[in-house]
Amino acid sequence: MTARIERVVTEGVVDIDGIEHKVENNTWIVGDDDEVIVIDASRDADKILEQVGEREVLAVICTAGLPDHVGAAIEVASRDEAVVALHPKDKPLWRETWRETWPDIDMEDDGIFGVADVQLDVMETPGVTPGGVSLYCEALGAVFTGKALQADGPGKLGGEYPALADQLTSIGGRLFTLPGDTRVLAAHGDEVTIGDLEPHFDDWVSGSLTRTDTETGTGAGGEGPLTDGTRISGIKLGDE
Repeated sequence: MTARIERVVTEGVVDIDGIEHKVENNTWIVGDDDEVIVIDASRDADKILEQVGEREVLAVICTAGLPDHVGAAIEVASRDEAVVALHPKDKPLWRETWRETWPDIDMEDDGIFGVADVQLDVMETPGVTPGGVSLYCEALGAVFTGKALQADGPGKLGGEYPALADQLTSIGGRLFTLPGDTRVLAAHGDEVTIGDLEPHFDDWVSGSLTRTDTETGTGAGGEGPLTDGTRISGIKLGDE
């Protein structure tokens, strides 16, 4: 069977400092008619498993340890006794959601996951979180970028860049080395291609992402649109 990519969009509420925000998350499913890997099982395990159907879940891979990347990981994985994978540097974040369990696999750079007739290559892309990863599938021409890179540029946490220099290094040194027609499939928002985003990289490096309110309309200290869903601390997730 030929592998394919499917998307499940779930909605939930993020509580940041007592203010609730509605957020959408993408969960990606890679596989064929027999077996799949689930990427970023954010919330609503029933909806994700409904899309999976009777296919076997081989693994649940979390591109970050944040609540809206791991919230349904255990429930989705447990149905078929699948493994859960996370970069070890994001284990402290994982522990904020799952206090009595750990992921089964510590992902490392250049690790490989196989499903159906394709493989997913692990790429360390820290910045938003210390253990953020992306997953590149050359055969399907796609990279699953989590929060590292989204349709509107580098992802944020609660309107902030926790480690922008590291994030831009990840984007420029890893993601923008991929072919221009590679699909960018992030944890939030619509898809774009590497070629769509790469021309903006020099502007990001030169400071366009962190200029003042009068220059950008949001600014480094402004609220900005909450398109990414979480902040590392003070966060609670709930289903609608």
